[in-house]
Amino acid sequence: MNPEFVDRRVGPPLLRKVVGISRAAQWDRLRQTLDNPSWRSFGIAMGALAMALFLALYSGAAAEEGHLVVAGISALSALALAGWVALTVVPALARRTPLGWLTYQIDYKVTREGVVYVVGIFVVALAALNTGNNLLFMVLACLLAGMLISGLLSRQVLGGVDIRLELPEHIFAQRTILAIAELHNTKPIAPSFSISLVGEAAPKAKKIAPANAAQQILHRPVYFPYIPHRQTVRQNIELTFPRRGVYRQDALGLRTKFPFGFLEKTRRVDSAIEVVVYPRIQPTEEFYEVLPLVSGELESYQRGRGNDLYAIRDYQFNDSARHVDWKASARTGALQVKEYAREDERRVMLVFDPYVGPQGTDGQVTEQFERAVTLCAGLAWHFYEINSVIEFRSAGFGTPRMSAQEIIYDILRYLASVTPLKQQPGKSFLDTLGDSPDIFKIVLTSHPRGTIPSHLWNSAYFLFVSSL
Repeated sequence: MNPEFVDRRVGPPLLRKVVGISRAAQWDRLRQTLDNPSWRSFGIAMGALAMALFLALYSGAAAEEGHLVVAGISALSALALAGWVALTVVPALARRTPLGWLTYQIDYKVTREGVVYVVGIFVVALAALNTGNNLLFMVLACLLAGMLISGLLSRQVLGGVDIRLELPEHIFAQRTILAIAELHNTKPIAPSFSISLVGEAAPKAKKIAPANAAQQILHRPVYFPYIPHRQTVRQNIELTFPRRGVYRQDALGLRTKFPFGFLEKTRRVDSAIEVVVYPRIQPTEEFYEVLPLVSGELESYQRGRGNDLYAIRDYQFNDSARHVDWKASARTGALQVKEYAREDERRVMLVFDPYVGPQGTDGQVTEQFERAVTLCAGLAWHFYEINSVIEFRSAGFGTPRMSAQEIIYDILRYLASVTPLKQQPGKSFLDTLGDSPDIFKIVLTSHPRGTIPSHLWNSAYFLFVSSL
């Protein structure tokens, strides 16, 4: 609530009332915290240990005065109190204490500032040993304490923080997407400062295949300056995937240099994030050249098959005179027209032939294959935009003939991971297309023209990968 707004509208008394309510709520929250069983056990333990310390000191004083019996009773009482705390209160507190932070896997890296700091410690240590100066020993102790405090604070900052990375359901190559990185601080009291979320490769991937790092999802660190206790902080991330394929994030890391920047500490968190990046959907020169030819072939094919008589009905004012059936009109005494079967120009089978020749590992052939995948994805998306009925076929994969809106992402998901296959001797993949003569086919293939089955030429349009 804005205090100035309150002053203008209702005056200072209500403002004091609001502040009073806020302070009362804070006291209630503090009272509830102190009523927690863990805090009560902690208070009892500290009181018992303070009493044990007092009895131990009293026992020493009584022994010096010669009261050995009193000294013995005091010492035994102090020992009994300490033992009671160790056997009853300490286990109860240990059960309520989250110890998961002890198992965190944290990697350490000395920064440039840390190297300078360590060198300074060695210089001060040598000077203190050579001179025996107490002031230098005190300075050395403070420097070492700074290193210890730095380690404890940074470990506290990294502990108790949960990670969540949200990505869109559908991702296309070379298109910027908006992801959400979320850090949740589960610690009941302590906040976290200056944490960066980074992508980490799995140890096996680092040893066996370092090139897999290019397939990671998160490449740039995401900085979170402050995460309050028991709260969640979100940040938007812009991500761009350069090419199609499956991207995995085997691990994420929480990295910090807090508080002094001497060490860069990274807590690795295993993850199982996997996303499928579809091929790029962006009209290319090949697409603009091919689409008019494909559309013309499809319209010509459908027009030639749209002359079947469907019914004879009464004439309507907007019907063409060339469709009038004069015989039926003379028989019924009223104008009758012929109605033909609907010419559906939006039914097509899209075929992607992944088989290539023996030179399939050549760099130029691989580049042509990628262009063919992009062109196939662009054609599929075009038929999706005009709400076509489409069927897709490839080696080992196929979809039923149905609306493109229902199967478009199945097609793109297959194209995201398709790889060139070596042509095996025997029956060609294209021979299997003869079982659907009733639908027009658009075929992307690496086969030469002379190897295309002759029965497909009348009902298919071929796009040869070698010409792309």
